[in-house]
Amino acid sequence: MSNRYAAYTRLKLDYPAERILRITFDRPETYNSVDAETHTQLTHIWRDIDSDPDINAVIVTGAGKAFSAGGDFELIKSLLDNPAARMATWREAKDLVYNVINCNKPIISAINGVAVGAGLVVGILADVSICGKSARIVDGHTRLGVAAGDVACIIWPLLCGLAKAKYYLLTCKPLSGEEAERIGLVSLCVEDAELQNIALETAQDLATGAQSAIRWTKYALNNWLRVNGPLFDTSTALEILGFAGNEAREGLASHLEKRKPAFPKDCPI
Repeated sequence: MSNRYAAYTRLKLDYPAERILRITFDRPETYNSVDAETHTQLTHIWRDIDSDPDINAVIVTGAGKAFSAGGDFELIKSLLDNPAARMATWREAKDLVYNVINCNKPIISAINGVAVGAGLVVGILADVSICGKSARIVDGHTRLGVAAGDVACIIWPLLCGLAKAKYYLLTCKPLSGEEAERIGLVSLCVEDAELQNIALETAQDLATGAQSAIRWTKYALNNWLRVNGPLFDTSTALEILGFAGNEAREGLASHLEKRKPAFPKDCPI
């Protein structure tokens, strides 16, 4: 492993084939939930990948039965209680999305099982997103009591249209792998047993292709995302603002207590 990745101790990194880096969320005991340090490392690694002359393609996947269950409860609690943590996470959340968009290497996600939150950011922002049939994709922001931030508002409408984006982002309904492919949220849905092999084959195709042509095509296509940067900035700021309110406290409490949330019926806005 190159020394440039030595600091990324919260992510499992390996090289499944020549010039391909694989990033694995590796906390299977928590369904690969993302703690504060993992969130920081996931934010910054894309800059090192971008400048790594030995890498032509990246695969992102999860260990065990899940891709990623999103931010862990300790991370969420820190956002409720600590204004400095909220601001730091806001900056990281913005950087994570823009760093993935600006990374010049093609990224392939192999979405196995549950994909939520920060993990889902990379899952559907990847240049080629491949999910297994048993995948369960959920954007649960409003169920937690905060606005749909992360990558939701910048890419869901672009991938699956505004009507579908509103339905899933407002209701937090889960999508199966097959439904995600049907509405265009992911590139492919495949049999679970074939997921990793197809992701690797796709990465090898891209790693051995015309590199400048592939990278320039990615750069041009991602201008669809860059031009919508103000939408993303607004949604992420509103998400972080929500962590200072009572709805987020009730949302977290309901998750911890495994019950339906009892949000206030009135609203100050």
